[in-house]
Formats: sequence, structure tokens, C-alpha cells
Amino acid sequence: MGDIAVENSANILPPHKKAAPSTIPNIDSFEGVTIDGGDDYANLKKLQRQLEYIQLQEEYIKDEQRSLKRELVRAQEEIKRIQSVPLVIGQFMEAIDQNTGIVQSSTGSNYVVRILSTLDREKLKASSSVALHRHSNALVDILPPEADSSIAMLGADEKPDVTYADVGGLDMQKQEIREAVELPLTHFDLYKQIGIDPPRGVLLYGPPGTGKTMLVKAVANSTTANFIRVVGSEFVQKYLGEGPRMVRDVFRMARENSPAIIFIDEIDAIATKRFDAQTGADREVQRILLELLNQMDGFDQTSNVKVIMATNRADTLDPALLRPGRLDRKIEFPSLRDRRERRLIFSTIASKMSLAPEVDLDSLIVRNDPLSGAVIAAIMQEAGLRAVRKNRYNIIQSDLEDAYSSQVKGTSDENKFDFYK
Repeated sequence: MGDIAVENSANILPPHKKAAPSTIPNIDSFEGVTIDGGDDYANLKKLQRQLEYIQLQEEYIKDEQRSLKRELVRAQEEIKRIQSVPLVIGQFMEAIDQNTGIVQSSTGSNYVVRILSTLDREKLKASSSVALHRHSNALVDILPPEADSSIAMLGADEKPDVTYADVGGLDMQKQEIREAVELPLTHFDLYKQIGIDPPRGVLLYGPPGTGKTMLVKAVANSTTANFIRVVGSEFVQKYLGEGPRMVRDVFRMARENSPAIIFIDEIDAIATKRFDAQTGADREVQRILLELLNQMDGFDQTSNVKVIMATNRADTLDPALLRPGRLDRKIEFPSLRDRRERRLIFSTIASKMSLAPEVDLDSLIVRNDPLSGAVIAAIMQEAGLRAVRKNRYNIIQSDLEDAYSSQVKGTSDENKFDFYK
């Protein structure tokens, strides 16, 4: 009995003392312990020691878990501190290895920086926008493509509410743009069966106010494809190389979210005929045009990406952009509407307005003044404002006559721009 007590006091640690990992015996060493009926007390003490070792091992593991959790919390807080704003916006150029890469800061300088180990390397692609630490320039975050405010992609719930029914007239233009843009996205097998490639780009040209942008809004509303809208002047940036990069980003976003439609309004801002440039700004604009040409017919097949461009000055565009294979279909929007077109536009706009029964729209339609769609819409808008001014709930004939006189007077021959003749 005394020997057993000595063995118990020598080999068993008190519960409040923790053993080092190397002093914790393996639980497998207790396997095979059997209870012998001849010495029940000795077997009981062995089982007690086994239980105490298990409890000690469990306590040690729990303490290690608490310690690792504290380290994890400290690491997460350190990451939050590193990623806290303000940060420097840059562009990722290329990766050197798993932990370092080359970035270009917003100042235009290139740096070899360390990459935060917690970042997903699959999302770190060339030309992607990244966040850099303001002191060490370390790459601490990857910005989403939507972070570039100059590139906006309209979702399903953000598309314009303009339909084809809201566009008065332009029957031929509607048919041509549907054949070039909508049909290849919805029934591509028809083109494949015939053995032709669908049009890749469409150019809408005509004087201002003829319905180019409104028709594009109707296209965006009627299709399920993603819609990206940019203005040509947005590609002209302060720093060299930013414009071509934006062009690449637009087409990259369209390919990643295909099927997609890219609408570039006022394309004449960057696609005028090339000449011997004398200034750096002119050379940068020409580089933007070259990048646009490369993206439209380069090595990347963009069959699910359609490009729509609109301009008021088609005669100033570069011939390389207008050739078949880039802009396959060119749709003209005439400045002068015939009587049928006028009646359709007046009827479409008047259907949404409250007109008195005695209103006669034909008296306005038969006049020979040159009217565009925007001028007709302005006439109806002005007539509505005159009715509001006189506290009436509907528009009468005198409102239309006054509105016609005020709007058409500004488009007389002495005030008309010869620029668009």
C-alpha cells in the first residue's frame, strides 16, 4: 500500500500544473490495459491515472486553441489596420512570384511591392485596380471592376424604361438595329446555319435630336444582355496610357459578363481621322483609337459582345474604324421627317399627355417647318408647361400653338447651324 502511494505522488502532476507537450504521454500507451480480478485496487489506480492524463491533455489542447484564437484575432486586427483607409489606388502590372509583384501607382511610377498573403491570387490579374498601403506601397486589397467610376455596367434592374413603342417612327432604323444587335444574341443559330458571321459593330449617325440615344435605350431595355455605356471623351485622361487601359477594361468587363452590349456615345471625340500629331495629347488620342481598333477585331473573339457607336459627325471618323469587320452596319437617322414620321412622333408623345378633346395635332403636322424628334418632344413639353402655368389639368390648342411658335422660332434659317447641313 505504501509503494502504491509513493508511485502515485511521484508520477502524477497536480491538476493545476500543465505539462509541456513532450511530457504528455501518448494515450496509445494505455491500450491493452485489462482489469485483473486479483488486484482490483491497482487496476483502479491505473484507470484513474489514465483519466487524469486524458484530462490534462484535453486542458492543454484547449489552452492551445485559446492561444491560437488570440493570435488569429490579432492577425485579423492587423490586416484591418493595414487595409484601413486612406489607401493609394494603383494598377497591377504583373506578378514576379507568389509574394511580390509590379504595380503602377496613381502618380505614374512603377514599384516592386509585397502582396498581402491573404489575397486571392486568382483575382489578381493584369490591369486590375488594387489598393496600396500609403507608406510601404504594399498591395493590400483588390478592388472590384465596378470600382472604376468611368465604367458603369447596367444591371437588369437599372436598365432604362424606354421601349420601342416609346420611339415614334424610325421603323427602318428599328429593324436594322434589331437585326444587328438583338437577333445575334437571341438566335445565333440562324447565322450559324446560314454560314455567316453576325455584325460585330453598329454605327448610328445623324444630326442631334434624331433619336439615336433613345433608340439605344430601347435596345438596352428589350434585351437581357448586360449594357455598358461610356462617352468617347471619358477615354481621354490626364496620364499617358490611361485611355487605352480604359478601352481594354471596357471590353474585358464585357467579355467577362457576356452577352453584353457596349454603347460608346460621341465616338468622334476619339476616332477622328489620323494625322501627323504634333502634341502629346493628339498622340494619346490616336493611341486610344488604335487600342479600340485592336479590341474590335483583334485576336480575341467577341461574338457575344456587340458594339454600338453614335456620332453627329460620321464624315470625320477614321476610315479604319468604318471598314467592314469592325462597324458592319451603319444606320442613318435623317434630320427631316416626312408627314407620316411626324404624325407617329406626335401621337407617341401625346398618348402620355392629357389633351383637351378639341386639340388638333394635324394642324401642326402639316406645316413645312423642319422638325426633328427632339424639337417635337420640346413642343409638347412646352405646351404642358404652359397649361401648368395657367392652372389647367389638360392641354388646349392655344398651348400647342404658343409652344410651336416658341420652339420652331429657334430653328429658323438665320439661327440654324450650317455645321449639320
